[in-house]
Amino acid sequence: QELAAIFSDWNRTELESYLIDITAQILTKEDEVSGNGFVVDKVLDKTGMKGTGRWTCQEAAERSVPCPTITAALDARYLSARKDERVKASTILDGPSEVPSVDKGQLLEDVKSALYAAKICSYAQGMELIKGASTEFDWNVNLGECARIWKGGCIIRAGFLDRIKAAYVKNPDLANLLVDPDFAAELNARHLSWRRVVTLAFACGIPCPALSASLNYLDTYRRARLPANLTQAQRDFFGGHSYKRTDQEGDFHTAWTDSHKDIGDLAERNLADVSGLQKS
Repeated sequence: QELAAIFSDWNRTELESYLIDITAQILTKEDEVSGNGFVVDKVLDKTGMKGTGRWTCQEAAERSVPCPTITAALDARYLSARKDERVKASTILDGPSEVPSVDKGQLLEDVKSALYAAKICSYAQGMELIKGASTEFDWNVNLGECARIWKGGCIIRAGFLDRIKAAYVKNPDLANLLVDPDFAAELNARHLSWRRVVTLAFACGIPCPALSASLNYLDTYRRARLPANLTQAQRDFFGGHSYKRTDQEGDFHTAWTDSHKDIGDLAERNLADVSGLQKS
């Protein structure tokens, strides 16, 4: 009942959405079959699926569009389906034995902020996927109109879709929803709360795949320089895939050891690159 009240309260804030609303309703439904407790506690923790999440992740991979939150949510379903394995693993694998002490009021505020920030990242990824397909197939999709249409009736409808629409109306060429000034300000104001929630979940051994994936997306996108240089160097070492330099134009290959030899024409070797790296 307390959780239901919290979700109900959140549904009157910036978190207002269909899924928050039905979560509050689900949490209050008493179990009429057993006559004891709530239905949600009797539901087997094994999530089904119809394939839309898998198709979305496949399309993202085909477009080279990062959608880690959606992928993490899908993987969580796959893991939940391995119920028998998880039951056995619970008797073998250890988790944290002590739970950190936290202030309940602060935790609720932090979770609220974390959920909202993660939602922004999730919608940003979805918009980027649609934009990627629109560019590839010359669909000329109006992303602001997408946000408006979703408000008309689907499970991802939410109050802040109006703000997403406004962001794309203001700047149709917006590189990513995260850099819209208004959404950027909200992420900047909430990220510390978000980090506290993810850190606490890890410390308690509680999986939070979508929350943490969204945070990783934010932290990766906001970095001017990433350790991807080491990954690309490894690719050149084991496969002669070449790399670009920060100080010179062109493609380069290094003879990392005495066993490495000239690999021939780099441009020809890079023709099969599908990442977009060689085009940038």
